[in-house]
Amino acid sequence: MLRLLPWGLSPVFPHCLYGGGAPSVKIVLIDFHTHSAASDGALSPRELVALARERKIDLLAITDHDTVAGYLTACEEMNAAGLEGQHTQTPSQLQLISGVEFSCRWSATTIHILGLGMDCGHPAMTEALDLLNHARIERGRKIAQRLEALGFSGAWEGALAEAGDSQLGRPHFSAWMLAQGHVADHGEAFDKYLGQGKTGDVKAFWPELAQVVEWIVAAGGVAVIAHPLKYKFTRMKLRRLVIDFIAAGGRAIELASGYQTSDQTAQLRRLAGEFALEVSVGSDFHRDGPYSPQPGVTVPVLDGLRGVWQRWHAVPAGDVS
Repeated sequence: MLRLLPWGLSPVFPHCLYGGGAPSVKIVLIDFHTHSAASDGALSPRELVALARERKIDLLAITDHDTVAGYLTACEEMNAAGLEGQHTQTPSQLQLISGVEFSCRWSATTIHILGLGMDCGHPAMTEALDLLNHARIERGRKIAQRLEALGFSGAWEGALAEAGDSQLGRPHFSAWMLAQGHVADHGEAFDKYLGQGKTGDVKAFWPELAQVVEWIVAAGGVAVIAHPLKYKFTRMKLRRLVIDFIAAGGRAIELASGYQTSDQTAQLRRLAGEFALEVSVGSDFHRDGPYSPQPGVTVPVLDGLRGVWQRWHAVPAGDVS
């Protein structure tokens, strides 16, 4: 059976519980960075939750880009299934934490900040998501206008149809161009029309780092710097990012994200310790594939650090390979 704790009633600890009985205190696998088809993931929220259950993940956050639709859909479906009594299996309990991944600007660079455990119905969150959704729509219109000027009529309607309920982006224009036979594959679509410096490369509006962190904190969530080594900053620039992030109210950093070496994990462990940041872990899962990380990260050895997941559960430390 399923027990749903409504996110709207608990601004600090909103989450869903899937499984019977009292919450387990021994959590083996965590994933606080995953994507569903509500943004750029391949799996529906239902399929993502099913995969997480299959992999025996205990704590999961669906962190779609600039939307909480995937998380809310998963909560609704899990709740409905529990009320109907359709689930008779007894898998390890899956706790679903509210999440989102915001894009923002810092030092002329696009940075990704995760929000975890926030109240999705808080005015700060709803206003932020409405603003970013509007910005994505306007960007999409500009991309469509540019493509139509090149002779690709119907680009706007086609991309919207490809996007469906997910966040509109360049991949949907690419999918439409491929379906229409305008390009041979997605690579050609980006190489000729949508990639950096091409006609369809319309720069997105992203808010400043401090604004994004403010939204998350106001909604009762914790802000996390996502995949901090992906930006390829120097050590000093990464430290400056952390300093500005903390000044804005940020409190955590991803210690492990996707495929990562032990040296990289050690580097981030030192950084978190230096600034007394909580640490998070996630796969940045988007889709199944031979070269894609699968959901679920073993709870790391903390060595004096605090895991952000400890806000929701007391979890014994394990190891990160």
